[in-house]
Amino acid sequence: MTISQWPAQERPRERLIEQGATALSDAELLAIFLRTGVAGTSAVALARQLLHHFGSLTALLTADKQEFCSIHGLGEAKYVQLQATLELARRYLACEVERSSALSSPQAVRDYLRSHLHGLGEEHFVLLLLDSQHRVIKLERLSRGTIDAASVYPREVVKTTLAANAAAVILAHNHPSGVAEPSQADRHITGRIQQALALVDVPVLDHLVVGSGQSCSFAERGWL
Repeated sequence: MTISQWPAQERPRERLIEQGATALSDAELLAIFLRTGVAGTSAVALARQLLHHFGSLTALLTADKQEFCSIHGLGEAKYVQLQATLELARRYLACEVERSSALSSPQAVRDYLRSHLHGLGEEHFVLLLLDSQHRVIKLERLSRGTIDAASVYPREVVKTTLAANAAAVILAHNHPSGVAEPSQADRHITGRIQQALALVDVPVLDHLVVGSGQSCSFAERGWL
């Protein structure tokens, strides 16, 4: 039986319209994105198979092109659509945070930075510049690649901070492996940047390491 033959109250699209997107399961939301299944398999059944294959929704959404397109029923067109959808979500969340009042909680910071760093295939190190009310001035991307290889220079952090007239900063980078546990290199560069910015009276409020579905705050661990 195809989805069009299901009772209206059980069809994902109709349920979303009547009850809202939050009422749907991961598989149902994914089925709406897929639109169609494959021969003998509905879109919902295909969505469930995909979630089982990848192990989680996060793993599916962050799969590389080769792995994604290797699955029967998917392909380059679906991959492009998915990447565009994810980027729209990132930009929406970033805009919402930038338009709102100050970043008043660790969760607000996590949401903002995850919108920029989650799902990237390589390591990015960013500097979140804040005014005296802890409102976002801008997000500056300082390096791309591992922290060891794509050195983050404290003098460049100071230069960028002063140019933006920032009153405080938050450091952040992602771990493409998905594990948010900071390395010794992470702690070392954080200390160097903190010392450099102390010379111009700009505090480092936090350093957030973004993984897959998790993050680690230096401030919460008492490392700053």
